Amino acid sequence: MSPIVKRKGEKFTLPGKYLLFILTLLCTGLIVITFNTNFLSEPVSAVGGSLIAPLQEGVSKAGSWLANRSEELVQIRSLLNENEALKAQIDELTMENIRLQQGRYELTNLRELYDLDAQYDEYEKLGARIIAKDSGNWFHSFVINKGSNDGLKIDMNVMAGSGLVGRIVDVGPNWSKVMSIIDDNAKTSGMVLSTSDNLIVCGDLELYSDGLISFEKLIDSADRVVEGDKIVTSHISDKYLPGILIGYIFNINVDSNNLTKSGLITPAVDFEHLEEVLVVTQLKQTAGDSN
Repeated sequence: MSPIVKRKGEKFTLPGKYLLFILTLLCTGLIVITFNTNFLSEPVSAVGGSLIAPLQEGVSKAGSWLANRSEELVQIRSLLNENEALKAQIDELTMENIRLQQGRYELTNLRELYDLDAQYDEYEKLGARIIAKDSGNWFHSFVINKGSNDGLKIDMNVMAGSGLVGRIVDVGPNWSKVMSIIDDNAKTSGMVLSTSDNLIVCGDLELYSDGLISFEKLIDSADRVVEGDKIVTSHISDKYLPGILIGYIFNINVDSNNLTKSGLITPAVDFEHLEEVLVVTQLKQTAGDSN
């Protein structure tokens, strides 16, 4: 092997095979030293710890954050499901409450009809439900779900609440039309219960907006009729059976002829809220004009 001679002006270069040999010896030595001494363990551990510790801390924090978010998502999903269940329960309870209120309202109406039926037990009656009404706020003209197939006829009296509603004016096989005493075309022969003085009850839809109807042609020369007196159907009516409550006198005025009196009546029936009625299944058979 010829010696390596460095010529003047040339850079020193180490052949690759020598460099590889030197590095191999160096690595082998380091390995031997590492396995047999702690020469590099502490420096390497220190450098590794300084690099790995922050990384581990970051990974730990990220893991904790993801775990918390995951738990929160599970809780949110659980709350959403619980919220939907509560909404469904509220809807069900609301519907049940409406059904109970409706049932209580219907029960109240049925009790009123029962009491009314007992009050006029001398008359045969048939219960019916209102299925349609004319336009307007009041039940001045309406249709019930019973007709000729049930034995109903024109001029049969209709009651509800505490007294007289009106009479049947038209009949079909399974329906009947009723005109109430508040209708503008209705005139009913009435009587003051305490004095037996007769009068005419007149329907007036405009007046009923104040909850009243009118009466006229009361002859009360002795001034015995007072506010609050009961008005019932008269025995001289050819359409209405006698003694059915119409309402109560609200006020009385002396007419310009000084012979008769007129005034206002508070009806015994609430003509704004009607659902069920009682039809008296017998007719008043007398001669005379329709009242």
